[in-house]
Amino acid sequence: MCILGQEPLCQSHSSCSECIRSPGCAWCTQTDFLKSGESNERRCDSPEALKARRCKEDHVINPGKHPLTYVKNSDLSSDHENVVQLRPQNINIKLRVGVPHEFTVEFKRAKGYPIDLYYLMDLSYSMKDDLEQIKTLGQKILKKLRAITDTVRIGFGSFVDKEMLPYVSQVKARRQNPCPNRIDTCQPAFSFKNVLPLTYDAREFEREVSKQNISGNLDAPEAGLDAIMQAAVCKDKIRWGDVTRILVYTSDDTFHMAGDGRLGGVFQPHNGQCHLSDQGSYNGRAYVSIAHLMMNILCVFCCRWMPKKNALIPQSVVGVLKNDSSNVVDLISEAYGNLSSTLVLEQEGAPKELDVSYGSSCKGNQADIEWKEKGECQGIKHEKITFKVRLNASACLKEPQTFRIKMQGISEEVKITVYTECHCDCGVPEKASKHCNSSGILSCGMCSCDEGYLGQRCECVQQSDADSVANMLASCRPDNSSLVCSGHGTCECGKCVCQGQFSGKFCEWDDNSCEYHNGFLCNGKGRCMCGKCICSNNYTGSSCECSPSQDKCINDKRLCSGQGKCTCNRCQCNPGFKGEHCSAFINDCSVDKTTLIIGISVSGIILIGVIIIIIYRCLLELYDIREYQNFVKAQKQTEWKEVMYTQRHSVLLTTSTDLAL
Repeated sequence: MCILGQEPLCQSHSSCSECIRSPGCAWCTQTDFLKSGESNERRCDSPEALKARRCKEDHVINPGKHPLTYVKNSDLSSDHENVVQLRPQNINIKLRVGVPHEFTVEFKRAKGYPIDLYYLMDLSYSMKDDLEQIKTLGQKILKKLRAITDTVRIGFGSFVDKEMLPYVSQVKARRQNPCPNRIDTCQPAFSFKNVLPLTYDAREFEREVSKQNISGNLDAPEAGLDAIMQAAVCKDKIRWGDVTRILVYTSDDTFHMAGDGRLGGVFQPHNGQCHLSDQGSYNGRAYVSIAHLMMNILCVFCCRWMPKKNALIPQSVVGVLKNDSSNVVDLISEAYGNLSSTLVLEQEGAPKELDVSYGSSCKGNQADIEWKEKGECQGIKHEKITFKVRLNASACLKEPQTFRIKMQGISEEVKITVYTECHCDCGVPEKASKHCNSSGILSCGMCSCDEGYLGQRCECVQQSDADSVANMLASCRPDNSSLVCSGHGTCECGKCVCQGQFSGKFCEWDDNSCEYHNGFLCNGKGRCMCGKCICSNNYTGSSCECSPSQDKCINDKRLCSGQGKCTCNRCQCNPGFKGEHCSAFINDCSVDKTTLIIGISVSGIILIGVIIIIIYRCLLELYDIREYQNFVKAQKQTEWKEVMYTQRHSVLLTTSTDLAL
């Protein structure tokens, strides 16, 4: 994977399509780009390297320069006739495998944005007093929400539980009136009913709610998740608009989850689709799970218990109801404020080959953006927020893929269509190309030879026997265990064409392996061949370090004063002479005196060393003698003590015997 901001290293390939799938690589289609003997892999390199090797810019295939195209990019707007809160709205993007690309998504919550609120209520018997309170709440809820926006709609739905054992009694009388006592009258149990679709009329809300009657069931958990699912996915029957959607869930107990339906013999899993009848009722299918509720709605849980499940449901908050639900209006207002101040941006339906990550710039903070699976900001009111979105393809897509980026709680989205650039567009291939000696197809600058032809330009005629290619390669290696052309060239028509500084029949010689002198190969006075310097201009030496000049060997007399020879422009003197030009005579007496002084000095050092060794050995011997004497003395004392002990013991034995007698 390529890390954004770092230049990826190119891994060369022998075809254009494989080349551009490697991050950092480009392909040169120029026909005269390669030198004789160079392989097609040399066409694949970094754009800078190709340019340095004189590949013309219009012959370089390097995808990814302009990957992003805006299909729709309307400005953010709070106009009620044309509300735009998310920008852009539709883009196309072309990606190279392993090369990430970033773009910006902007969001600004529109002031006075319309609200749809659907009130979903538990009608089990324990919610009897709450129902009486809710019957008068329509005007209060609308009044509270109209302080936020002028356009508000309200709807109502209810739920109890599935109409089967062990959730609901199957005794006929109890089914018709599931109240726990005979005094009250209850309606039969049901899973979910869409009592009133969304409407602007608060009085209609109160009228329909007033008609409702309490119900009952056998166990404490209810069909709450089933009801939430149907209220969310049945968009047409609930009449959800493209506005802020709020679902208020009120209950006094927990809810059944996926798998609980098996107790009643319900095995068919929920498919996440709408199953409301024309009368607005729902029964059947298994209970749903939390995972099913990944929907585009703000959920407000108003309960007498604190469900921890809300942490798993996006854009949801929990408030605690009073015993009679009298505080529900305040809970809704407070919950909406909390939900609307939290922004969560996430993707939906991205292909598995595509990695999507987000960098959030909350309230203008651009520093230290951390890439996460979701974009998230809190404490937001009406300011504009910027998110960075990074896309990175790990593999080629077979065809363009479309996915969406959404802001939780609103219906707007960014539609993204992704293409992967995995194939080179080199134009129509040229058959029987002259560049290929009329024996191959020219495409992307390289030849695909016809059968019976080989070589960079199809210049080699293949022999008729089946192993002609093997024979041709065998002539380009010294033995069967060696690499073709020693790995430093290509075999063309049975002969090695060496690359770079390599030479020899099998490219076995590195022409950069000779000695250096003064920082230059062969002193800059010759050329390297087969590992040896071939000197020029009469220079000599293993590294051509010896100059042919003799100017430093001549003094006012003659060459090396006639007492030596000039080698590498330096005098090598005969015995008995010294100096730069061998002009000084060496005195034998001086030599003998020097030798004598050196000999006496060395002898004195040796003598002193011998004396020190003798003294050390004597001291060591004295120490050993003293230690031995101490040992003998201690041994004698031990023998005396043993004799005394034996005598005393004998006396004691004698005395004891006498006493016994």
